[in-house]
Amino acid sequence: MLTEVLPNIYSVEVPLPRSPLRAVNSYVIKAPGRFLVIDTGWKHEECRRAIMQGLQNLNVDLSRTDFFITHVHADHLSLVAELATDSSTVYFNAPEMAIVNKTKPEAEERWRKFRDVYHSHGFPLDEMAKATPWHPSQLYGLRGPFSFHILKEDDFLNIGDYSFRCIETPGHSPGHICLYEPKQRILISGDHILDTITPNIGYWPELENPLKEYLASLDKVSQLDVDVVLPAHRNIFYDLSGRIAELKEHHAARLSEILDSLDGGEKNAYQVAPNIKWDIDYPSWALFPPTQKWFAMGETVAHLEYLEALNKIRRRDNKQEILFSLV
Repeated sequence: MLTEVLPNIYSVEVPLPRSPLRAVNSYVIKAPGRFLVIDTGWKHEECRRAIMQGLQNLNVDLSRTDFFITHVHADHLSLVAELATDSSTVYFNAPEMAIVNKTKPEAEERWRKFRDVYHSHGFPLDEMAKATPWHPSQLYGLRGPFSFHILKEDDFLNIGDYSFRCIETPGHSPGHICLYEPKQRILISGDHILDTITPNIGYWPELENPLKEYLASLDKVSQLDVDVVLPAHRNIFYDLSGRIAELKEHHAARLSEILDSLDGGEKNAYQVAPNIKWDIDYPSWALFPPTQKWFAMGETVAHLEYLEALNKIRRRDNKQEILFSLV
């Protein structure tokens, strides 16, 4: 689906087959002699077909097109390798360029550490063997080396009548960047702030305390004068401050659920996770697909780390297992 959401800014809905996210919004900005595409979708035939159809309908010339990628997740990044031409500039962030451009042995070692961490938190090895091959980054992730132009906090990206300021918003990912247009009061929020669904805040080896970083990034964005938010998933929305308040309430409720779970005694993260109310259409934790358990596990670990840093819970390393209990 192609929609003009603001003057010369179009949303191309790119489907994400068999994903609970359903689709990603790729934004296309038209300017005299140049185009900018923001996020691209998976390296998957349905994604490719949808975005190419949208670009063709807008008469986009890829030889005169640049790309801005909000963050490293495959539904935002991976198709850019096929769309970018020799004359394209692909804008990205430094922390996640380092992830993408790891050598194959370095990338495999990073995944090994992920698996070791999750197993130490109680994730069963048989579930892990089912979950990781179907992880989007494994199926569709961009494999470097790839050439990026790095943007950072307060850099500007100019296209036509728009001048976007880069706002670093780590938490959902280590280097996530939103784009803010101060004159037009537009926020292109990527996955940092979504309207009807909540961004996954999970475990990242590059972030010491992902939820703390995410909440701080919400506070940073709350200071902006914004009339309209263009998110990477679902619908555009207009009440930024109201949505930020809802997201904070969501995480406060999740933290409370975790504390209630630990009130019954010491547990690992995998034992805590079933006691959280997940927004997913399965009647019980046992019926969750392994990959969805993987995402839920990462979110559980991130919330436990946040509570530990606040001295609300204590951590105990029991041989190869990490356990948590109330202080």
